Amino acid sequence: MKAPGAPNRTHDTENFPTASLLLAPEARARVMAFYRFVRMADDIADSAELAPEEKLRRLDAMEAALDDPATDLPEGAAMHRLAVGTEEARRMLSAFRQDSTMARYPDWASLEDYCTRSADPVGRMLLRLHGDATPEGEAAADGLCTALQILNHLQDAAEDRREIGRVYIPQDWLALAGGEDSFFDPANAAPRRAVLDAALDRVEAALDRAAALPRLCRNRRLAWQSAMTMACARRLLAKLRAADPVAGRVALGKADFAKALLTAPPSDAALVAARVRRAGSSFARGMSVLKGERRRALWAVYAFCREVDDIADGAMPEAEKRRLLLAWRAKLDRPDCALSRELAWACGAFAIPRTECEAMVAGMETDAADRLRLPDEAALDLYCRRVAGSVGAMSVRIFGAPEAEQWGLALGHTFQLTNILRDVDEDALRERVYIPLSLLQAAGIPDGPAREIVAHPAFPAICEALSERAVQGFAVAEAELARHDAAALRPARVMMWGYRRLLDRMRERGWAGARVRARLSGAEKLRMAAFAVTGR
Repeated sequence: MKAPGAPNRTHDTENFPTASLLLAPEARARVMAFYRFVRMADDIADSAELAPEEKLRRLDAMEAALDDPATDLPEGAAMHRLAVGTEEARRMLSAFRQDSTMARYPDWASLEDYCTRSADPVGRMLLRLHGDATPEGEAAADGLCTALQILNHLQDAAEDRREIGRVYIPQDWLALAGGEDSFFDPANAAPRRAVLDAALDRVEAALDRAAALPRLCRNRRLAWQSAMTMACARRLLAKLRAADPVAGRVALGKADFAKALLTAPPSDAALVAARVRRAGSSFARGMSVLKGERRRALWAVYAFCREVDDIADGAMPEAEKRRLLLAWRAKLDRPDCALSRELAWACGAFAIPRTECEAMVAGMETDAADRLRLPDEAALDLYCRRVAGSVGAMSVRIFGAPEAEQWGLALGHTFQLTNILRDVDEDALRERVYIPLSLLQAAGIPDGPAREIVAHPAFPAICEALSERAVQGFAVAEAELARHDAAALRPARVMMWGYRRLLDRMRERGWAGARVRARLSGAEKLRMAAFAVTGR
């Protein structure tokens, strides 16, 4: 028995290293035997020539070969002769059977389940083969293998749909881009980009779970291959963020593989720092004054806040957002990735209460709603306390001024009011209205579609009243600063200067008519950078 036609790929043309020359010759021979067996099974499942029933018959015959050391199937005989991976191959066969009959995935959980059988067994086989199978190593390897599989699915999405009629991107995610046909429409780039970015965020989270793998591998050759594989994955991740795989092929080149081979595995702290730099937020200007462990800790807090915020804002179904945020609550107790480990370190090093991290997650659970309304001002205050007060409470501890917690909480509330006012129109596109219903009703604005609320003639007066509260909040913060360590709080003062400029710009512009999103000018950003360095 053989698969129809030539193999779709060989070990030399796979996206990521398989039986690379980094492995010892004996191990490489055993990995190649495993690879040839599962490659044959994968080609059967992906064949455009075979009917589903014939695919299943052939895959059943391959599984029978795993049970028979005397099998006449060469690929199966090699597995028995070299005593490699029969149980892992059996698990992968279950995924290939699924590929033979299942062409669509309803949700992300079903896709992840598929990855646990189609990809994760490869990593576990390699660990076991090298004597490195531990619970921690297997969890990290699972993260890497799942990430690689989903990267392949995203990279090949258009080709898989066209050639074999299969779509791995979940249907409830595609619905957010207008449905499957709309997602794959070349002209529908913006909605597709939002869904792709959300999916790539999930890939990055899986790679963060894998970050410790090279450190967990005692076998140096396997550690090197795992580091190279992760470097390749991150390079492809970056390429897919920058280009549209539906519009054209996005792939790694020889230069990418060469650079990955020479890339040392980054530490957890380095991965978090890279996230912060890539975000390009003005918040980074406030962090630039800090050095050493204080900067590392603040980067961890910022990256955590950005991660859960991206989940809440991502183009994914509400149920998926809530599942991921619930997973972050578990991470606070049991860190399992680069970011959660760095956050746990920061909390321990600077006595940050776990409750503040929980408050941020709770705030993002509010944002995760498909339709968001806050009933009254108490709900608005609670929301601001969670999403911004928590940042203030965590930050002042890292700055070295824990006694300024109340000051940080109040300033965070003022920052969030400024954010809400700046983003009213953008939030309305997401069907979010943070202006409490009680204030809207008092002004005669009925609840309804968010765009109608923010376009109501009475809406500007509410914005003006809230902006006056923010002005007062900045004035109180400035007056009370003398009671605290102003030098230690310089990062907060940098941010306060920038936020106050945004608020002033919005008040000068007014709230009626077109509300162009307020932004800092290049000169103002330079001013913030200078303030961070000099304190003036």
